[in-house]
Order: sequence, then structure tokens, then C-alpha cells
Amino acid sequence: MPGELWFGSEASVVRTLLGSCVALTLWHPHRRLGGMCHYLLPGRQRRGGEPLDGRYGDEAVLAMVNLLERHGCRTGELIAHLYGGADTLIESTGLKFDIGERNIERGWTLIDHFAFSVEAVDVGDNVPRTVTLDIATGKVVCRRGRPQLNF
Repeated sequence: MPGELWFGSEASVVRTLLGSCVALTLWHPHRRLGGMCHYLLPGRQRRGGEPLDGRYGDEAVLAMVNLLERHGCRTGELIAHLYGGADTLIESTGLKFDIGERNIERGWTLIDHFAFSVEAVDVGDNVPRTVTLDIATGKVVCRRGRPQLNF
């Protein structure tokens, strides 16, 4: 679900559905552990002492990195996949928030900041996506849905 992250080392399959949200998967090929976060917005001004909130990209990725580091992983050893960020708002409203685009930009910034190795990317456009991560193998599958109709 949006705002959630999943992390594990056991044989599990994690799946999410994306529109303007973005999913980042991280996997460590030697330790065979990793996870996926699904964020709605790129970031926020966090007040001191507030817990990390997975609805925001910077906080979701930091929470996942913290979990991976507790298991002895270094960020440069992780393989990343980045998906989502579709433009799903109907144009007839006359409003353009660029949430998908801003989420994608934040994803790239976080990938650069943490020095993740990028294996695959499918972002932008106006199609929803279903993303599946197999923790045992690190295999990520992204299936594209039908384009959103803009009236």
C-alpha cells in the first residue's frame, strides 16, 4: 500500500500497484535480502523527533536503508529498481501538480545520494504499473497497465 515498505530475507514475494507514486526496490545479491518502498510524495519538512513516514520518498528510502544497514549491508552494494511516477491526473481540471515527475526526481536524487547500482527503471508516461519483487532471487517484474484517458 502507499506509504508502506517491506523488508526481508526469507523467500517472499512483494507486490504493489503504482500510479503517480513511486516504488524503489533494493536487493543485496550476496546476502539475498532486500525490500520495496512505495511512496506518495517526494518529501516534507519533518519536525525534530518525528518518526520516519513512508509516505514521503526521502523518509521511506532512509527507513529501508536503515534496515539494510542493520543487516550489515552497505548502500553501494545494493541493486536498485525504480518504477512509477505516472501522470495520472485528468487534464480537464486545468491543474498540473507534477506529483509523478517530482516523485521520479526524488527517486533519482536518492539513488545518487546512496550510490545504489541501478539495474532497471520504468518511470513517467501515463500508465499504471504493477511491480513484483522476489526476495529470494532479487528478480523484479514490472507490468504496465492501460494508459489513463485524459479528457
